[in-house]
Amino acid sequence: MVIPNKPLRFILVALVACLPVISFANSEKDAVHTQTEVAHEAAPEGHHAEPTDIKSKIKGFIGHHVLDSHDFTLTQDDETGKYYGFPLPVILWDNGLHIFSSAKFNHGHAVAESNGSYYAINHHDGKIYRTDASGEITENEKTGHPTNVRPIDFSITKTVVSIFAAALLMFLLFSALAKSYAKNGGIASGVGRIFEPLVVYIRDEVAIPNIGEKHYKKYMSYLLTIFFFVLFLNILGLTPLGINATGNLTITFALALITFLITNLSANKNYWGHIFWMPGVPKPMRIILAPIELLGVFIKPFSLMIRLYANIFAGHIVLMSIIGLMFIFKSWIGSSLSFGLSFVLSILEILVAFLQAYIFTMLSALYFGSAVEEHHHEEAHH
Repeated sequence: MVIPNKPLRFILVALVACLPVISFANSEKDAVHTQTEVAHEAAPEGHHAEPTDIKSKIKGFIGHHVLDSHDFTLTQDDETGKYYGFPLPVILWDNGLHIFSSAKFNHGHAVAESNGSYYAINHHDGKIYRTDASGEITENEKTGHPTNVRPIDFSITKTVVSIFAAALLMFLLFSALAKSYAKNGGIASGVGRIFEPLVVYIRDEVAIPNIGEKHYKKYMSYLLTIFFFVLFLNILGLTPLGINATGNLTITFALALITFLITNLSANKNYWGHIFWMPGVPKPMRIILAPIELLGVFIKPFSLMIRLYANIFAGHIVLMSIIGLMFIFKSWIGSSLSFGLSFVLSILEILVAFLQAYIFTMLSALYFGSAVEEHHHEEAHH
């Protein structure tokens, strides 16, 4: 498998990465939600009871912040209950295609009607279920899971919007950088100059040392794409828009899956030989090591997935919790300390955004390097 290496093409890998992510982000949002479920007492007609005390409100806000949603909510007026933001398109397949605005849900407080079918958002998992006109969502008494029919959801959610925004930003920035190279004889100009040192760093300090001079070029497109894609999503997650793309387990799963596929589809016979019949060790040990090495093939992308998800997700939870302390203390000492700590942590989160993008790219390069490594061991003769 050869990855294209022209400067204008490497961004296309991000668009390819978006395709599986869209499906995962909408069909499996509960992977993230299992970490942050906020308990609500059942209210009539399937609607949830709003929390009244400040701690429950903060907990609910944090849970809402880390979950994906079908609209962008920037703020809410406590007195009138009015939300300020904008809706997103809802695309469902349920005995036919249903397309409508998420404004029909009124931020989860109303039932949406489409072509004679009724749908409601479950406040425990953020998913859309088919209901009757009352919007009631019934739950299994043993498992607690909804028994309503769940349509296939292809909606453009907040996470999907952030993915397309990151891909578009990359396309514009690096298209301009490539054009400046062609125009100025290999000298970068414009806003792209900011990112040129990062591109050079990924090539000289990540790709070449881990993959080697001979093979690194065919992986550079992907390595640059994955670095800036994760970086831009991490930075977007630090904005007040409530974006948590890389803190979503399904997003990191899709990215790790792409690394896994590229590693194993481009691997040489030496890579597979080390896994199934490791040279340099006694033959009985090879039989024992083979299943362990094969297990490692799957553990490597799994560690990629969990590391990025856990660090970004935990960062959001901790930061939002510290900010929430300002409203709990209600004193100038406690609030000042919380503000100062949250400010320092926000600065640290910027470092983490770069660090996690670097780690994901570095480990991907390391796996690619092991896949194309030349044979250096002589078979032991006994």
